[in-house]
Parts: sequence; C-alpha cells; structure tokens
Amino acid sequence: MDAVIMEEKMGTIYKRGKILWIKYHRAGKPYYESTKSSKEADAKRLLKRREGEISEGKLPGIYFDKILYDELVADIVVDYELSGRKSLERLQNSLNHLEGDFSGIHIVNITTSKIKKYIDRRIEETASNATINRELAAFKRMLTIGSRSTPPKVHNIPFIPMLKENNVRKGFFEHGDFVALINVLPEYLKDFVSFAYKVGWRLSEITGLTWDRVDLDNGIVTLNPGETKNDEGRTVYLDQELKEMFKLRSEARKSMSRILPYVFLNEDKTDRIKRFDKTWRTACDNAEIGVRLFHDLRRTAIRNMVRAGIPERVAMMISGHRTRSVFDRYNIVSDSDLKIAAQRQEAYLKAQIVTKTVTIKEIGATL
Repeated sequence: MDAVIMEEKMGTIYKRGKILWIKYHRAGKPYYESTKSSKEADAKRLLKRREGEISEGKLPGIYFDKILYDELVADIVVDYELSGRKSLERLQNSLNHLEGDFSGIHIVNITTSKIKKYIDRRIEETASNATINRELAAFKRMLTIGSRSTPPKVHNIPFIPMLKENNVRKGFFEHGDFVALINVLPEYLKDFVSFAYKVGWRLSEITGLTWDRVDLDNGIVTLNPGETKNDEGRTVYLDQELKEMFKLRSEARKSMSRILPYVFLNEDKTDRIKRFDKTWRTACDNAEIGVRLFHDLRRTAIRNMVRAGIPERVAMMISGHRTRSVFDRYNIVSDSDLKIAAQRQEAYLKAQIVTKTVTIKEIGATL
C-alpha cells in the first residue's frame, strides 16, 4: 500500500517502495508521477514545479515527458503530405540519417549536447555542411510542428546549432566541355542534356515534361502553376535547334508500340528518365572534363543567357528563379570572363584621346 508522506496545496507526496511519487490535479484530472528519488526535498521541488506549470495554464511536464521522437517524425511526414510539399523525398532522406541517433528517445531528453554529437558523427561520415544543415532544419521543423500542436507535444525547443555553408555555386560548363560530353553520352540522354544546357530547368522539371506541355506549331514549352518548385507557371520559346529536336522526337513517338506521355524516355523507352548517375559519371570521365553535376547545366544556362545579352529578369523567368539573390549565385564569373574584362578595359583605354595641358609659356614658344 502506498504511504502518504504529506499533503501539499495542490497535491500529495507518497511513497512506493523506497521511491517518492507525487499526485496532483489539472482540470479535474489526476496525474501521478515518480520523482525517481527517495528525498523529500526532491519531491517537494518537483511538485512545486508542476504546481507552477498548472497555475500558468500550461500542461504539466509529465505530459511532454512521454512524447517520443518517433511521434514527431510521423507528424512532420503528414504535414508535408497535406501541404503538398515537393521535397518529401529529401525530407525522408534527412529522417533516415536522424533516426539512428534519436529514434526511441523522449523529446525532453534530446539536448543541444546530443545534437552536437549527431553533428560530429555526420562530419566524420564526410557529410557536407549543407547536407547536415538540411537534416537539422528537418529536426527543427519537427519540433516546431510539435510545439504548435493542440495540445502541444513540445514544451521547450533546444538550441540547434547550424553549420556555416559556402553558398557560392562554382560548377558550370564551358561550351567545349559541353560538346565533349554530348559526344560521349548515350543517344537517349543527348537531347535531354541539350535541353537542360539551353533552358536551365531543374532536373525534375525536365524528367517530368509531358507532350501536352509542348506546342510544336508555335515552338513553345510550358509548365503550369503547381508543376514547378516555386509553383509558378513558365513558358519557354524553343530556338531552331530545339524545335527540330522536338519535332524528330514527336515523329519517333508516333511509331512506338506504346505511346507514353513523357518527352524524354529512358534507354528502353518504357518510362521517363529517372536515375542515370552511373552513366553520367562515366560520360564525364570519358569526356575528360572532371567531376560535374547535372545541376551545373542549370548554372551554365543562366550564365550563357546573361552573357548573350538576355535581360536578367527574362533569364529568371526562363530558368524559374523567383529571388534575385539565388539567381546571382548561379550567374557565375569564370577566369575567361575576367580575361575578357581585362581585354575590354585595355581596348577602351587605348581608344581614349590623350589631351595635354598646355601652359601660356609653351604657347608663346611656338609662336
């Protein structure tokens, strides 16, 4: 039988075996909580803290003590699904890394110290600062959702340190590099990569492009609102080379035994292009252009448009950049750009007419 030690203002301290427990009420509901101690001072301190929480209209801390990390994982996945976020796959990848360190742990026991240990582990695994930050951002979002729930599941969000990132995008293709790559790519990727090189769309936007978005008569390709990362629609006018490319693909499509909706098909012509990482790396090696990312084509297209004299606002509409700051990071300056700038400055200075200041004394000497 539990032995009552003392009655306090809002609750009771009693003993179960050698451990002291407290009992208190909130909104008529009784709460029972172990102090995990045999000392009365500890029991009084915990009961007083719970009394303060309840008097402030807060849920008692024991409620938050029961919330597991895994419960918040389920909540953030539902949040992404309901809001139609396009980055659900990236979120899942972040959660996969977080799981090993935090799954099965109560949220109240996840401290800044534990988070720093996670960061150290990921750094040892050679994960980039940007990747680690995406994982930490997912964790922070998870805690925020929990704190905004009704009733809340998170009472206190620990400090989550973020790592410094280098946001400067350096990868791009000089035209010679692009030609070398095209020459060694398998046939099914040549048009696909050429389109990316010219319009600068994101990978998912190109792989998901369907024929109902292509107007061959007018040479227009469109993406409707909601089909892009920023949810804004987009229209691109094809140049002559791309028009011919799309016409040839359209003609070839008519002779296929199975008509598919996608413009760019995989090597077997059974579905859209999905994964081609190994093929891409092999082509880069064979072209002897070093390690390149498919995303470098997006940066290159933006750089080429600006250098071709296309107004930056128009280039942003073609590539799908909403903010100027992100666009500027993609508008890369190369060594060749710097050399051209020096040559143009030299030519400008040589073209200037040199005028000499002549004094009255010098004028008299010439008379």
